[in-house]
Amino acid sequence: MSKTPHDADPMIQSIVERNQGRDPERLAMKYAKMRDSAFIFLRGACHLFYEQLPDDPALRQAPLAWSCGDLHFENCGSYKGDNRLPYFDINDFDEAALAPCTWDLLRLLTSIQCGANELAATESEALAVSQDCLDAYRNALLRGKPLWVEAETATGLVGDLFTTLQNRSRAEYLDKRTVRKNGHRQLKVDGVKALAATDDDRAKVHEFVKRYAARQEHPAFFEVIDVARRIAGTGSLGLPRFVVLVQGKGSPDGNYLLDIKMAQSSALAPALERLGIAQPAWPDEASRVVAVQKRMQAVDHAFLYPVTFDGQSCVFKGLQPSEDRVAIAQWGKKLDQLRNVVCTMGRVLAWDQLRASGHAGAANADALIEFAAGSQWGPALIEASTERVKSTEAQWRRFVDSPLGRPQPHGK
Repeated sequence: MSKTPHDADPMIQSIVERNQGRDPERLAMKYAKMRDSAFIFLRGACHLFYEQLPDDPALRQAPLAWSCGDLHFENCGSYKGDNRLPYFDINDFDEAALAPCTWDLLRLLTSIQCGANELAATESEALAVSQDCLDAYRNALLRGKPLWVEAETATGLVGDLFTTLQNRSRAEYLDKRTVRKNGHRQLKVDGVKALAATDDDRAKVHEFVKRYAARQEHPAFFEVIDVARRIAGTGSLGLPRFVVLVQGKGSPDGNYLLDIKMAQSSALAPALERLGIAQPAWPDEASRVVAVQKRMQAVDHAFLYPVTFDGQSCVFKGLQPSEDRVAIAQWGKKLDQLRNVVCTMGRVLAWDQLRASGHAGAANADALIEFAAGSQWGPALIEASTERVKSTEAQWRRFVDSPLGRPQPHGK
């Protein structure tokens, strides 16, 4: 049997296998994004990051903690909690797992250095703020108290996110994602944030939401107005995903946007299995994602549930706008502003790990504090992050030079 073009490079074959079964149109968008930079490649090929973790005690023997799994500088942002107040936290848990507490930090530090071009930062600046991030994480663990970012005291880019979320009206938000026709809204299908859904998909979404609504206290809230395929993220791009416009509190300005997203197995699973780190027996992948998010975040997301849609495990939640994530590239060449953001992320990670400590196999707070007091793991993690940057950049170049990474003719 002749080999396909992907068979020549095991790394490329691994990417193909991880993305099997995805919507071809959005998968092509994902590969095009991954072509742009090593940082976006890092985001789009999370499983490769864990395939080549260094064999270092700081990564093998660190206490276990509930982990985001895909922590990078664009996976923190603001959201409204179930008390309708704004919060800032890690906000993507697709790859969540029970893992050594250093894994999330390593990925965050790697993203800071790998994303130096996106940040318009020099290598030395990226390395310096990586150390600051690590120090902030370590000090927050040593304190041993899970806190959260306060809207009243947040500054810089994080403060800007709170201000934007607090001041944004629902009508203003809806106007960005919908168009008005005869006093009613329809989703804006622009090829940037949404693509048209097929009639079959529309029917499935309508039926699913109808069944879901029948079990809710206010079923009329979930009356479906429109459905589209959602374009968002990088790693998950191409998985079955829909944005649903529902009646909410009334048309046109009380409508709500909901998100249905398929959950697949965590990219960390093979690496964890190799180390013999057992995971809970989750009912399904969406239950894993939702449970870990609720354990780690300070306040639950306003709308977040594991569901079964079209026979697939999915996360059903309120749509989270991409503009509510940290626009860290806007640090304006002010090193203190960049340091403020990444140190906040380091502290948030520590607080979230402390908050989820002692749950279902995770180390307790005392073990995390004792680990933080050690002196060897910090330098080892900085060294490991710089090595992961080199490895990621080499993988990205291989991807760009492969048939998978070459620009496709229009319409392909």
